[in-house]
Amino acid sequence: MTTLDRSIARQFLFNTCALLVLLFSFVVAVDVSLNIDRFLRAAERMLEGEQPSGVRKLLVAALLVADLWWPKLLQLFSYMVGLALVGAMGFTLTQMVRHRELVAALAGGISLRRLARPLLVVSAVMIGLKVVDQEFVLSDPRIAPLLTRDHGDAGSREWSAFSVPPTADGSKRVFMAHEFVPSENRLARVHVWERDAQGRTTAMTSAPEAVWRSGAWELADARVERLILSPSGAESVAAASGAEGTTLRIATDLDPASLLLRRYASFSQSLSWRQISAMLRSPRLDPAMRQRLERARWSRVSNALSTYLTLVITLPFFLVREPRNMLVQSLKCAPIGIFALLGSVFGAAVDVPGLPVQVSVFLPVLILIPIAIAAWSSVKT
Repeated sequence: MTTLDRSIARQFLFNTCALLVLLFSFVVAVDVSLNIDRFLRAAERMLEGEQPSGVRKLLVAALLVADLWWPKLLQLFSYMVGLALVGAMGFTLTQMVRHRELVAALAGGISLRRLARPLLVVSAVMIGLKVVDQEFVLSDPRIAPLLTRDHGDAGSREWSAFSVPPTADGSKRVFMAHEFVPSENRLARVHVWERDAQGRTTAMTSAPEAVWRSGAWELADARVERLILSPSGAESVAAASGAEGTTLRIATDLDPASLLLRRYASFSQSLSWRQISAMLRSPRLDPAMRQRLERARWSRVSNALSTYLTLVITLPFFLVREPRNMLVQSLKCAPIGIFALLGSVFGAAVDVPGLPVQVSVFLPVLILIPIAIAAWSSVKT
């Protein structure tokens, strides 16, 4: 790598990091201004039983803000890195145009496409960091629970407990629980309804507690009531079975991870490729959940490729042979870059009838490839 390459790469990397810091600061500042009362109440709960001063209370609230947001910033990085790369590329090349560095490079026999090489290399590295962030950092069992915390959960290190509404599994059973404690993989006050092929209830199982072990829920003190459909169509309850101390095992695809996926819509984005693949190997996985996981797995590949192609598409607006009004160039580039980035995200998330998920998520990439080739060929050097 030449001295010129290192200079461009260093300036581009600095601008990218500066933009990310500005975006992070803006997001955190807006969130704190809107939810400062909730952070203060959380600080009061932590200091309950004491007589803290106002300064100490504010200090604890500030620590809660930092505790809540540091893992969310890791997740925000994977969302915002594409926008930051396009913006930093514009700033870097605008500075070079203003100081006539592009003209000097052309006079020295260096083509504009050659000048774009360090920008493309640094962009590939940053997108690679995004992949590492998604696959190894956000999916870490110590970090993943922190991503779903609300402002009132600041300071907690575990998934918060929640109730499970009537939820069907891949075998058409319906589960309902008063409370699910993720840290213990435990359901409290559980009800399970068995159904036949027509969707009619055939049995109801209830238990005060169920624990997930070895691929099945173990219901302690389970009580089973068989429901018999009479010829007239009325249901009658047969004698209930089950006694104190009886443990019933129910094998199902509705495991703790699936309950968390249904509870937190964005949790699937925090799973690694390996974790999603392990869940997809379950033969009893609900078809809708299977499609959702497949889309979450392949869309991250599509988004990474689309981000890189968007950078190639927006390069010609700033990689110019003669000095221009860069404000005008920025106004031309902004809608195209934003549309390409957002369109690739929404395009990968939309279900296309007749196409499997593994193909439909790459439609934005297929659309951007010829545009990127045309844009790259339009550079006059």
